Amino acid sequence: MSLRILVLNPGSATLKFGLYQMPAAVVLARGLVDRIGTPRSELKMLVAGQEARTEAIEARGPGQAAKQIIRRLLSLPAGDARAPAPVDAVGCRVVHGGPGLVAPTLVTASVLDELRALKKLAPLHIPADIAVLEQVRLSLHGTPVIAVFDTAFHQTLPEVASTYALPVELCVRYGLRRYGFHGISHAYVSRELIKHLGRGVKGSKVITCHLGNGASVCAVRDGRSIDTSMGFTPMEGLVMGTRSGDVDPGLLVYLIRTVGMTVGQVDDLLNHQSGLRGLSGLSADLRDLERAALKKDRRAELALEIFAYRACKYIGAFAVALQGLDAIAFTGGMGEHSASMRGRICRRLGFLGLRLDGRRNRAASGRGARQISIEGGGVQAWVIPTDEEGEIAHSTFEQVRDLGPLARSL
Repeated sequence: MSLRILVLNPGSATLKFGLYQMPAAVVLARGLVDRIGTPRSELKMLVAGQEARTEAIEARGPGQAAKQIIRRLLSLPAGDARAPAPVDAVGCRVVHGGPGLVAPTLVTASVLDELRALKKLAPLHIPADIAVLEQVRLSLHGTPVIAVFDTAFHQTLPEVASTYALPVELCVRYGLRRYGFHGISHAYVSRELIKHLGRGVKGSKVITCHLGNGASVCAVRDGRSIDTSMGFTPMEGLVMGTRSGDVDPGLLVYLIRTVGMTVGQVDDLLNHQSGLRGLSGLSADLRDLERAALKKDRRAELALEIFAYRACKYIGAFAVALQGLDAIAFTGGMGEHSASMRGRICRRLGFLGLRLDGRRNRAASGRGARQISIEGGGVQAWVIPTDEEGEIAHSTFEQVRDLGPLARSL
């Protein structure tokens, strides 16, 4: 069965998309709508065999952005084998599936109701996801739409890793547990890493590091997530661009009781004013901080060192959780493009038997997976560009294929 699958990947101010011929995974078109919600919204699209084009569009919200994407794709000539019309199925990234939505799921009215009930778990993301899903169902009525959840890959976490030390009754009542995020990326990168190691999935022990404005680390054994740094929200774990990562819960109580901050102010502090931006007082962008550090900016240098230190703490802890380690992989904006940050992290991991090859690390800026550790060493280090849209296309194809005529008749 061959299907053309449209993939939609909503972000805070962007909507990435790709159209794939599956199962061959041929990219027919890809692009994004940028600056959603501003007067400067624009759509950038590259269709196979044609020149890339950018045009100003009206996109007051993610739903309207999805409508614009679909309109452009359907307007292309269907007779050209390179053209992306028609669309047989749609796969959409949804950031949170809660405790019940744990696998790629056919979107129905009841599934949308479940997502609306989860808004409080991810108030910055789920409303945008719902808006995209509703618009797709309206614009492509009768086309199966599959929700692919960023939390799903982490549903295999054992209880010892997913459970908070809170009263069990409270956790059960309110769904308080460690969900984990970046699961689509971790699933893709870990599978690619294991493939490049050539040892097979069984017995494999790897750690994937998704380092971007949002950052997380994941321990993967036998191809399954067994621990991850993000928890109930995407705020737990590593230092990030503007998010604090781990802090003492008592510190938050202190800010509210003693400093007099409101809950809203604390939320804004932890999500938007902390991380690399708060530490440096300069920027949340790693590139800005690396340039400043070269000019002897002490706060920028400290921010970079804290970021690397926190990542290493999690890598070391996850090596214990895995009871061994074959390799680590770097992905995401920082992980793929900053040789300096990879060096800061890997230099601390010599005790695990990891030996970084400086030349390979500095040269690892091209496309595709590449090893950056010394050949014949112990633990290997790799750079593997993530492909969330490709992973979503793969999951959507499998789900539609398994559902058969039921999905294709909706």
